[in-house]
Amino acid sequence: MIQSYKKTPKLATSYDAILIGSGIGCLCTGALLSKTGKKVLLLERHYTAGGFTHVFKRKGFEWDVGIHYIGEVQRPNSVLRKLFDYVSDKKLHWDDMGDVYDRIILGEKHYDFVKGVDNFKSQMIKYFPEEKLGIDKYIDLIFSTNKAASKFYMDKALPKFISTFLGSYMRKKYLKFSDRTTYDVLSELTTNQTLIKVLCGQYGDYGLPPKQSSFAMHASVAKHYMQGGSVPAKGSSQILKTIEKVIEKSGGTILVRADVDKIIVNNNKAKGVRMTDGNHFYSDTIISGTGVFNTFENLLPSDVIYRHKLNEKLKKVNPSVGYGCLYIGLNGSPQDLKLPKTNFWIYPEDLDHDSCVERFLDNNNAEFPLVYISFPASKFSDWSERYPGKSTIDIITMIPYEAFAKWDGTKWKKRGKDYEIKKEEFAQRLLKQLYKQLPQLKGSVEYYEFSTPLTAEHFSNYKQGSLYGIDHNPNRFQQKFLKPKTPVKGLYLTGQDIVTAGVGAALFSGLITAGAITGINFIKRIFTDFEI
Repeated sequence: MIQSYKKTPKLATSYDAILIGSGIGCLCTGALLSKTGKKVLLLERHYTAGGFTHVFKRKGFEWDVGIHYIGEVQRPNSVLRKLFDYVSDKKLHWDDMGDVYDRIILGEKHYDFVKGVDNFKSQMIKYFPEEKLGIDKYIDLIFSTNKAASKFYMDKALPKFISTFLGSYMRKKYLKFSDRTTYDVLSELTTNQTLIKVLCGQYGDYGLPPKQSSFAMHASVAKHYMQGGSVPAKGSSQILKTIEKVIEKSGGTILVRADVDKIIVNNNKAKGVRMTDGNHFYSDTIISGTGVFNTFENLLPSDVIYRHKLNEKLKKVNPSVGYGCLYIGLNGSPQDLKLPKTNFWIYPEDLDHDSCVERFLDNNNAEFPLVYISFPASKFSDWSERYPGKSTIDIITMIPYEAFAKWDGTKWKKRGKDYEIKKEEFAQRLLKQLYKQLPQLKGSVEYYEFSTPLTAEHFSNYKQGSLYGIDHNPNRFQQKFLKPKTPVKGLYLTGQDIVTAGVGAALFSGLITAGAITGINFIKRIFTDFEI
């Protein structure tokens, strides 16, 4: 049951676990614990639940905040599909995006990412016939890397005494891939810089260009989408709606407008949470899905932070990139406006990805290093039934927090005229990119709204409005503290910070966290015991 903390909610006298946040990591963890009979309480500071999976409405339009496509769910027996089925009681269904899920646009040329491994490979070879050997090796390497990932992440859920003996062995193979940058690995396969630029065309899905990103992160995203992309049927809000019902079955509750101030710790044991209004909720199991920075810097008492040297641990990782998103509402159906299902990834033609990013960081008026355009109105099969004669578009670009840092500390919707002027400048630049690709849309835009890193920080509570939690550079995968169990007994982490970026990864984090709490092999349970 979803209730508002501000409206005298009906609550149980006690809960088996309290989760801070209601993003997909917390939702999955909460659902899995509920499946074992535990009563859970999710506390969400936002006015709506779901984290980056939630939707919002304005002026008769609806936009997805964070879900633009999900891979792997096309295969009914994939781990991700099985996990979604399990935590939603098989009530969550999917709309397929079709054969071409991503289009990489470099200047006047474009390169399509086609559904299916063999199709993808063939398409790349058509574009780069002289690079067949390198492309073949690339595909093999993508799958080898992901195969090694299972033991790496399994280690995160193991009890400390077992991990001490087996952890190094379980991590070793994966670290050979994660310790190298994407560019270093691809440069050994080909010298064709255009091919490298195309193959790295999804780097916006994890926020770091090839010379900075871990190849393991790149491989995870590349494989994730190679069988195509999908979106939740009837809208992304179905993720929350279906999982919430599973939590409710065991007496669980999701509270919105419930802002946690501190985690209560006695004798190094988590005992509950204190709300910003001074009220308390108690449980011996506390799970934070708010990210490692927020958890370790803000939610824990200062003496606990000092005792476990948590600030020192955080110095080893960095917040990921901030972002801006232009949410556009249009008059006209997707069919009338000829909107594609395919995502557009638009890049400058003149430089490699890293140089484009560097140029933009030096001067925010320079050409955007990437522009991502998603067409949700085309992706949802029932869109025209829900919103007849209307369409929506999301346009995302990387924006450093520093670009809007002067307004840090100001309140949402009350940041002043200069802030609005700067937002409008970015919005117009992104609209220009849209019209260049789809000129027929000129005159059809009815409404638009631009969000900044400050907007993301306000709603997600991620440091500096980071889109992907912490950076996915090689160093990130060396950090042993990025796992569910913390030095505080009874306090656990979930969410993308303990795995990797994306909705699928965050969902998987819930499986790892729930396994660490209960000792249950949920993978085995999902594949052998699940019946509805």
